[in-house]
Amino acid sequence: MRAKPLAMMAVICLFSVLPRAQADSMTLSAQDYQEIQQLYARYNVAIDTGDAEAYAATFTPDGVFNNFQGRDALIGFIKIWRSERLNGANRRHWNTNLLITGDGKAASGSVYLMLLDVSTKPVSIAAVATYTDSLVKTADGWRFSKRTTHSDSTAPATASPSASGSPAPK
Repeated sequence: MRAKPLAMMAVICLFSVLPRAQADSMTLSAQDYQEIQQLYARYNVAIDTGDAEAYAATFTPDGVFNNFQGRDALIGFIKIWRSERLNGANRRHWNTNLLITGDGKAASGSVYLMLLDVSTKPVSIAAVATYTDSLVKTADGWRFSKRTTHSDSTAPATASPSASGSPAPK
């Protein structure tokens, strides 16, 4: 008599756990969304403060940012960004409209970027772009496996003298 109620309980437990396990592997949980949002924030703070190690830690060891692949290249990118590309500017990465899709193991993301130059008065917009991202869940949490920047604008044309030596038309 005892075996029958125990068997029924086992069946009930099995059926209550299966849908949840299937859902966990097919969709992102609220915790996944929160962890991914924190990854985006850590990325922005790391690049803005020049913390190359923290920046590289937002990627998988073989992660790719545009043309930079792997931890050493990502660290090198931050050093180049800070020393050569900024020319003393103080920049802030501002993201909005984050879209995330995926399951409990991998995800795709996209987000708008507005890069602000806070060293100018008033603050100026240095660039606008969109990031498209591939993310994976690792033992250390969510990481970018690939991150690509797509510029929304081109640099303004600069006036230069024409071949005749007269000023270019405005």
